[in-house]
Amino acid sequence: MTGLRELPRERSWQPTWPLDVRRALSPHRRGAGDPALQYAPDGALWRTTSTPDGPATVRLAVRAGVVHAQSWGPGASWALEVVPRWLGAEDRPDGFPAHLHPLVDRLHRSSPWLRIGGTGRVWDALVPGVLEQKVTGIEAHRTWRQLLHLAGEPAPGPAPDGMRVVPTAERVRAVTDWDWHRCGLDGARRRALLAVASVADRLECDDHTDCEDLRRRLRSVPGIGVWTAAEVAQRAIGCPDQVSVGDYHLKNLVGWSLAGRKTDDAGMLELLEPWRGHRQRVVRLLEVGGSRPPKRGPRMAPTDYRRL
Repeated sequence: MTGLRELPRERSWQPTWPLDVRRALSPHRRGAGDPALQYAPDGALWRTTSTPDGPATVRLAVRAGVVHAQSWGPGASWALEVVPRWLGAEDRPDGFPAHLHPLVDRLHRSSPWLRIGGTGRVWDALVPGVLEQKVTGIEAHRTWRQLLHLAGEPAPGPAPDGMRVVPTAERVRAVTDWDWHRCGLDGARRRALLAVASVADRLECDDHTDCEDLRRRLRSVPGIGVWTAAEVAQRAIGCPDQVSVGDYHLKNLVGWSLAGRKTDDAGMLELLEPWRGHRQRVVRLLEVGGSRPPKRGPRMAPTDYRRL
């Protein structure tokens, strides 16, 4: 445990829907051993974040429907202000036409907790997003853990042992080629990560940033394509419509769930078109209770770039 003598900043907030904190923040968790997001045995959730004021650690606990948040570090005040946004307070599911498909309608009724939140921090979503390009989740999560332990700061406050804050753009640019190799990062993703680190300040969002503007700015950086831009917009802004075109598994989840068949990206977008404006909401629902085609071939094996 670190920083035991630092007193936390605190706030309480009561959502107007049956919030599930773990599910609300699950899109930001990069595997069970994520150094930036951990579940505690007492039921609390711990998360680290960058902020305009510096790093912060946030602890969230829910009692009698009220979210109690504590925060430590230079960015503690900023982080506490955005906790409701993290959990989906700015999402507007009213008018969502779930009735257009019986499965979507059933999942929508059975998942009243589902809200799409945004962190307000592009960098926190962009670093792991780049690491996840064109590799298995196992490989990406391993690289994420190793990068945070190599270059990330220890979490402020009494966070669980081993928690880290995403390294700053300056720290990322300072990582040596040998250390990148030890992290298992290949050349293409390394170049993309260094490219975004060189313009990180210009990519951050504010209260007036919309999804399309953010996606346009992200895609202007070499190595950032439509998939990464969508993944970042979903998490940083909480965009309910962005779809991760180019995802290896998503198109078949959508196709099999909504039409009983495999499809490609174009077919996926055609199936989701009736819900334009809420397409990411449909995807989140299908991730909860949709179906996937039977697995008949060998699983995609992770590549350990540390051995190459």
